[in-house]
Amino acid sequence: MLKLFYTPGVCSLAPHIVLKEAGLAFEAVKIDLKAKTTDGGADYKKTNPLGYVPALALDDGTILTEGPAIMQYIADKAPDKKLAPANGTLDRYKMQSWLNFLSSELHKGFSPLFHPAMPEEAKTIARERLVTRFAHLEAHFAKHDYLMGSAFSLPDAYCFTVLRWTVPVKIDLAPYPNLQAFMKRMEMRPGVQAAMKAEGLA
Repeated sequence: MLKLFYTPGVCSLAPHIVLKEAGLAFEAVKIDLKAKTTDGGADYKKTNPLGYVPALALDDGTILTEGPAIMQYIADKAPDKKLAPANGTLDRYKMQSWLNFLSSELHKGFSPLFHPAMPEEAKTIARERLVTRFAHLEAHFAKHDYLMGSAFSLPDAYCFTVLRWTVPVKIDLAPYPNLQAFMKRMEMRPGVQAAMKAEGLA
């Protein structure tokens, strides 16, 4: 059985959502990111030497890390759910483009805001950079319900997860009605609700 190593509310929520959407059997293992231990007290660095989540243990013992790779693996294990376009298609590369944007431009854009030692000047620059990324997404969602068009796919789980972080860092999404509408659409999905409930977020 697949085993997802996660911490509530962080980026591992995205593959958790995708696993629920895919309907695959899996075990969820909660990680204390500060102590780098599992719920049972085991050393998580033996699973992922870098100590962060997510990680996905496959049936053969292989450990996959990095959310975009993990989500694509899950999608390809449940092709009937159409969570990702087929490999080799132009749409697959478009999806990977979104995943890279979310990883490098949005996800990492929040990192300075969570770092307690980061100077306020740096946090101000980070917020200004995020505004341009929000504007890009706002324009896209003015024309599309989801990142890949009219149907849910992997990048939506990632986008939803990262945009949730606007709450703890006190970024108001009121100027972005299309982003807010996207978040509400996502919150209505049973897979999202199930993952949120499992992580104690709902």
